[in-house]
Amino acid sequence: MNNHPTKTIPVKNTVKDCIIIDIPTIKDHRGNLAVIENGILPFKMQRVYYIFNIPAGAYRGAHAHKHETGFMIAISGSFKVLLDDGIQKKEVLLNRPDKGLLIPTGIWREIKDFSQGSVCLVVNSSPYNEADYIRDYDEFLTYFKK
Repeated sequence: MNNHPTKTIPVKNTVKDCIIIDIPTIKDHRGNLAVIENGILPFKMQRVYYIFNIPAGAYRGAHAHKHETGFMIAISGSFKVLLDDGIQKKEVLLNRPDKGLLIPTGIWREIKDFSQGSVCLVVNSSPYNEADYIRDYDEFLTYFKK
């Protein structure tokens, strides 16, 4: 019998794993309809929220997740997402409601440069759990040590 405790090894994703996914869209002269259903994303949707009325110059995010995967969409306006895996950084402009950014576990993200009237929609793989968040950058680097 093995009495040694097992250590959970964090999933190792990189900024290269952060990809843009096209959202299926029904085009109609009365206005288009983008549809996000289970099967479009590589996870089952568990939580949806959106950020709006963002003051000029504000930024959001500044965290990583230990287990959760997210999908971010600019449903109105535009903003930039800074992605960081502890080694490489990548900046992505989101400005189309029919394209979203998949952010896997273990990627630090900061959202900035919101245009006036921007709305950022986020679909997540798990219900809210504060223990899943890493909000300190140095702790992030240690937790997902390369």
